[in-house]
Amino acid sequence: MAASPPPIATVDHPRLLLHGFLSPETCKELEFVHRSCGTAGYRPSVVSTSLPHLAATGCGHLLLPFVPIREQLRDAVESFFSCHFDLFVEFTGLISWCKGASIGWHSDDNKPYLRQRVFTAVCYLNNHGKDYKGGILRFQDGEPSCVVPVAGVSSTHTDVVIYTADSRNVHCVDEVTEGERLTVTLWFTRDSAYDEDPKLLAFLSQTSLSYEPAFQNSYIPLPASDNIDQDSNSRSVPASEDPIELLGKPLRVGRRYDVFEKIFANSLHALQVVQFYYWKAPELAARRKQTAGGSETVCNHTIQIQQSRGMKLPLPCDHGLAQTIFGSYDNMEFAFEWSDFVLAVAMWESYSEELKRKLSTFLPFWLSNETIFVVNSSETQVYCEGNSALT
Repeated sequence: MAASPPPIATVDHPRLLLHGFLSPETCKELEFVHRSCGTAGYRPSVVSTSLPHLAATGCGHLLLPFVPIREQLRDAVESFFSCHFDLFVEFTGLISWCKGASIGWHSDDNKPYLRQRVFTAVCYLNNHGKDYKGGILRFQDGEPSCVVPVAGVSSTHTDVVIYTADSRNVHCVDEVTEGERLTVTLWFTRDSAYDEDPKLLAFLSQTSLSYEPAFQNSYIPLPASDNIDQDSNSRSVPASEDPIELLGKPLRVGRRYDVFEKIFANSLHALQVVQFYYWKAPELAARRKQTAGGSETVCNHTIQIQQSRGMKLPLPCDHGLAQTIFGSYDNMEFAFEWSDFVLAVAMWESYSEELKRKLSTFLPFWLSNETIFVVNSSETQVYCEGNSALT
């Protein structure tokens, strides 16, 4: 993090704006996680990705990109507010405000069930004016009075604002009029009873301790159970036609009249690969240009496509609804190529397998310390050597 010198904050309304917090690539990785794992949020037109949800859907390995960010943000908050080693992360979330989302004046501890919150950190992952319009964070009193993330394709930083969660920093968010405003938001508490980590570790110990590298499908996401024992007679539609049931079944992906031959385990599996492709599309296009003229590669890619004329989609595709929720912004700066998508499938598998391997290595350290933290590489080496000696 290469933060600029902090502005002087008033005692009455303590807050701090930092620049240069996350790299553009880190922001893109978090955007990938959110677009492939997000769920309906806590307000209309809000989509959120929480760490417990990642663990519950077999994607616990995708919380690894959050770990250093949580530590950096906690260090920044503890340093600014002079409360070293005194804070616990109460909640970590990727939150997108879509078209129509807004919230009026409030403090972040304004409900009885939120009284434990003492500090807030909001880390912007995209830029106002370029990726979305509206959605400006405004404070009722004090400076800075509002936060407008810098736009521009040459931007090499992301902004973070940290502030107290109490009535000294009453704030609102203007309505998002176009696009999607994406942030990583953390709330901090001094009460260990509200520490997020023990709950996460309980989830992870149930879903990740049985990980075996030889099991090729260990990184494939699974729909979270709704824990509802629904009688078959009470269904409004047969199970074979229930959209929720269909989303959990194997499927293929297509574009216009082309259908990719690979069968994905479920909708979350397909969605994650598709979003990985969009994350890596510029890199994939650059690779293709560097290897232009490789006819054998192109041939191998094209034989994996089938024609879908006359096929019927089992689920409706409502482009109007998508535009209503996400707006009309179109930031696609590349043309879709099936050959790139084939490579993206292999890259996603390697990426997921590597994260899963790291999680299996880090988890014993987290469990023994009862907290989630960045594990030093030397510690993991000693641990691995010790396990090798035992075997």
